[in-house]
Amino acid sequence: MSPLRSARQSLTRRRFLTCLGAASLPSVRGKGLGVFAGSSPFPPESGRERNPATPVKNRAPLAASAFYPLPLGRIRPEGFLRRQLQIQANGLGGHLDETWPDVGPASGWLGGSGESWERGPYFLDGLVPLAYLLDDARLKAKAQKYLTWTLDHTSADGMIGPQSNDDWWPRMVMLKALTQYHEATSDVRVIPVLSRYFAYQLNALRSRPLRDWGRYRWQDEALSVIWLYNRTGEPGLLDLLRLLQQQGYDWQAEFVDFKYTQRTTPEAIGLTPGSGLTDRGMQTHGVNLAMAIKMSPVWSLVSGEDLDRRAVLQMLRELYRYHGLPNGIFSADEHLAGLNPSQGTELCTVVETMFSLEHSLAILGDPALGDLLERLAFNTLPGAFTDDMWAHQYNQQPNQIEVSLQSKPWTTDGPESNIYGLDPNFGCCAANFHQGWPKFTASLFMQSADDGLVAAAYAPCAVHVALRNTPVHVIEETDYPFHGSIQLTVNPVSPVDFPLLLRIPAWASAASVSVNGKPAPDPQPGTFARIERTWRRGDIVSINFPLTPRASRGYHDSLAIERGPLVFSFAPGEDWVKLRNRGMTADWQVFPSTQWNYALALAPESIQESVTTIESAVGEGPFTRAGAPVKLRAKARKLPSWVGEDGVAAPVPQCPVKSDEPEEQITLIPYAAAKLRITAFPQLKTPDA
Repeated sequence: MSPLRSARQSLTRRRFLTCLGAASLPSVRGKGLGVFAGSSPFPPESGRERNPATPVKNRAPLAASAFYPLPLGRIRPEGFLRRQLQIQANGLGGHLDETWPDVGPASGWLGGSGESWERGPYFLDGLVPLAYLLDDARLKAKAQKYLTWTLDHTSADGMIGPQSNDDWWPRMVMLKALTQYHEATSDVRVIPVLSRYFAYQLNALRSRPLRDWGRYRWQDEALSVIWLYNRTGEPGLLDLLRLLQQQGYDWQAEFVDFKYTQRTTPEAIGLTPGSGLTDRGMQTHGVNLAMAIKMSPVWSLVSGEDLDRRAVLQMLRELYRYHGLPNGIFSADEHLAGLNPSQGTELCTVVETMFSLEHSLAILGDPALGDLLERLAFNTLPGAFTDDMWAHQYNQQPNQIEVSLQSKPWTTDGPESNIYGLDPNFGCCAANFHQGWPKFTASLFMQSADDGLVAAAYAPCAVHVALRNTPVHVIEETDYPFHGSIQLTVNPVSPVDFPLLLRIPAWASAASVSVNGKPAPDPQPGTFARIERTWRRGDIVSINFPLTPRASRGYHDSLAIERGPLVFSFAPGEDWVKLRNRGMTADWQVFPSTQWNYALALAPESIQESVTTIESAVGEGPFTRAGAPVKLRAKARKLPSWVGEDGVAAPVPQCPVKSDEPEEQITLIPYAAAKLRITAFPQLKTPDA
């Protein structure tokens, strides 16, 4: 139990009901609906229905996607994943409006005089999927207040949102919340409101073009425009897509000749006290880049160009070549920060990268994007929170030896950047963080273009979907990523032919798949294994991923230890010190109580002989230090020459290194379980080096 949880033992905890709706509503794809005239494809008397059982596919002339995400609510979390979402609902994710004025009763998105920009929409963008994935009445009621105000208070010209600002950017976020809400409920108000707003925007953009954040984040709105076009077919929406692309920043061009290959400095981006971000600042901003990852795949649906489809891989190569960190994310504290694992990454960057990967994977069908998505979901996402998710960091570091008020090593952020708290440094992450777990859950399964079912990522869940006009229920039972076995039980209401696609990670060189106990052909790493058959109730697909430790090289030839999608860290002792109370929560500093400066005595090519794996059952808190269900034991020596300064670990020394300290056995735990951690290790010289 974390100190933060024990400090709040007296707080009431509500229990949540769970249920799974199975009814479906046919998709509406008729022509001539006159949407820009304000009509709705749903009859007013139909009210709210349960969400449809199949996704709506891309309508011509849009290019087809490889996969289509299932409507919100068709996937329900189970096992440890459900517990993780429940922890979020019991923590800040489900109570933020009760303790933080920025999204409280005075919010501009409730008609009040309070914060009226991005924080209300950010809150909704995570609250809506959390509420409907847990089928939680309390959370739905919270979300409904903001949704109803937005839907019922549109201007006569079609504009939505508070009248105190006309910035396009916060409305781009609210559009995402509204489309998710419609998928879960089919509320008949949503499509007419979106249609009128887009019609208004198409005219207004010519005199009031995209600027600032909206210019760099236009692809997020493009997703919502495509979502509506696939339901209405209104040609004006295609015109709006082209106008957004023309006015938006061309991220693809930035990465054709990528110039931001070094750690960003304020001088390099022209940042001065009290000034706004320059174009260079926007182009190196971590959250902008995270959102931009999906730009080329999204635009490829309009352009149909293979060059646009492939561009995301070039972007990821450049980002990770110059700024990649061993925890799976690129450095961005606030701006691109190089390869040093003592640099940090903003939590908003993590969740927005996940969201971009989820959509890019759906559009392209590239399994490598799923590999990266899992690495973020199981390491950097939970790594930024206290165990009870009542506090989070703005910046997290792979080599994080102290959580304190420090001015180093951030590129432009302030001294509260890595403390655990309510809204450290900037409050955007307090509102935005909780989209991470829910949207990952909603992306575990997708539907293929040929009406098959795709296991895009793995975690315990249950799926209700209609495949080739047949309702199918799939149960996924697994403790992955901690253990390597996965079982899918396929239950169609009647026998039905469809392909089942299973993502085989690139690291899974010895994976195996069987159907009803009979081995399937050996799956190839870095592909989707395809099983096509007539499925009958009770069919069982067994997947086994041998999870063996492996080592990767990083900054200064340092070593990072991995096992499956998990990254492992050494966790020194932790001394938690409360900085201040913050309403229902608190801000915390954490100081090391034991030494952290170890170098590993192993060689990557012989890691199997050098590392011992200790497994245990997955319990209530697999991402906590006390509940970590897998640990690694490795030989190491202290490295006295590797020190910290002002609470920051010095850069990992160039490897190999020498130490005369006695050899020890140290324990490594999953990255997210270690709130203080060393993840990138120096490698000791071997006798024959």
